[in-house]
Amino acid sequence: MEQRLSIITLGVRDLKASTLFYEEQFGWSKLDSSNEDITFFQLNGILLSLYSSKKLAEDARVNSSGEGFKCFTIAFNARSEEEVDNIFLKMRSRQVNIVKEPEKVFWGGYSGYIADPDDHLWEIAYNPFLKMDEKGHVVSA
Repeated sequence: MEQRLSIITLGVRDLKASTLFYEEQFGWSKLDSSNEDITFFQLNGILLSLYSSKKLAEDARVNSSGEGFKCFTIAFNARSEEEVDNIFLKMRSRQVNIVKEPEKVFWGGYSGYIADPDDHLWEIAYNPFLKMDEKGHVVSA
């Protein structure tokens, strides 16, 4: 299998509300291929999709309870600590659930966490050791 990632699908309780969150809070545009059952957002080289958590569990044939810490986070890497702070200011003004305020962290970076309507954790971070190109693509880790 090739070493790559194509789509991240988040199971959501309310597709319309979650779609609005990503459109209004993050400022993202959904793809035309989205419909009443699924929403797609084009990211840098991969897709983020939103789909009913109940239907996603049925498709995978697993329990749909999905409560508590989901044991993963999704990260957005900013180009500076100031950019992280500016994102948090914007999120706070939009009433987004801030789980952890940005701060210097043990690994040498600067980060904080927000949660979407289904409590999927997004780390907003500046990592001085991570190289990105002008489009924000990670070029080395």
